[in-house]
Amino acid sequence: MDETVAEYIRRTVLKIPRDEIKTMLQKWGLLSETQLQTINFHQIKENISQDVVQLCEENSADIKQAAVLDIIYNHVYPNKRMWSVYQMKKTGEETEFFDLTDFKKKFKRRLRSALKNVTINFREYEDNAIWIRIAWGTPYTKPNQYKPSYVVYHSQTPYVFVSASVLKSNLPLLCQALVLASNYHDIREMELRSHSLNSLKDIVFKRYSQNFQTHYPRPLQERNVAPESADLRIIQENRNEKERIERVNREVFGDGPQPKLEFAQYKLETMFKSDPQMDVLDKKEPFRCLVKFSSPHLLESLKSLAPAGMADAPISPLLTCIPQKARNYFKIKERKHFFPGSFVSP
Repeated sequence: MDETVAEYIRRTVLKIPRDEIKTMLQKWGLLSETQLQTINFHQIKENISQDVVQLCEENSADIKQAAVLDIIYNHVYPNKRMWSVYQMKKTGEETEFFDLTDFKKKFKRRLRSALKNVTINFREYEDNAIWIRIAWGTPYTKPNQYKPSYVVYHSQTPYVFVSASVLKSNLPLLCQALVLASNYHDIREMELRSHSLNSLKDIVFKRYSQNFQTHYPRPLQERNVAPESADLRIIQENRNEKERIERVNREVFGDGPQPKLEFAQYKLETMFKSDPQMDVLDKKEPFRCLVKFSSPHLLESLKSLAPAGMADAPISPLLTCIPQKARNYFKIKERKHFFPGSFVSP
């Protein structure tokens, strides 16, 4: 077995939590159960990785087999990567039977026609998801196995989830291969990114609960008994306001958990408003600024603002529209030919 393959397998095993190494190796299938029984999975990970490498040497493992272990790891831990959503389009409404063998052949042929030094692996999962791992090289260097691109494509849908490598120059070639292999005619990047692959799927496949009221909770009850001196009108007003906030929040966000996004970014571009006679600005340049909201779970954080009294209900549509518009990058510009205060987010 090549030394670079051995080192790659060792590093991949070290990434896996110790109590999950055996399970992932079983999914990998390269090592037999008899071989796995010879490994002490209670020792330190470094020793475990060395034992795994030694067994892989006995089986003459190659880089393609090593790459499959990396796919299994990334399938279990997809949140370790940043994912972008792409949408493909056809010229007409025609539907075609999806042939996985034909898809693989076309995809590999397109990439290898432009770049010889490339490693391509496929793995299918039960939810019709095709995981593709691409390790890129150059005309003069072997593929860099430590900086691969990942693609998750659900057949019979126009959506592709891409976690690109640092080699951005290969992204157009990757998109060309996807369009050709899937029999589409065009592809565009949606302004939607997150570490949570499942949440991105929930958004584009409309699998989250929003604007669908499924239950009606009883009115909120006061936790503490009000003192006799308290004004009953104020108590009732507070109760009514809490119920209104809960109702509005439910209408906007729904009852279920929100998709997990870590940020939303807004680019503002507007003209400075002033009296023309004052001539404040010599040049009619637009005013530009960028606002970014960040949180480990942005939509759940936004959902909690009004009940916590930190924002008025309802929250601004610019924030609550993220799942419906399937984007967390926005450009806010002035509407042309409308009154000065009018804005649009294309």
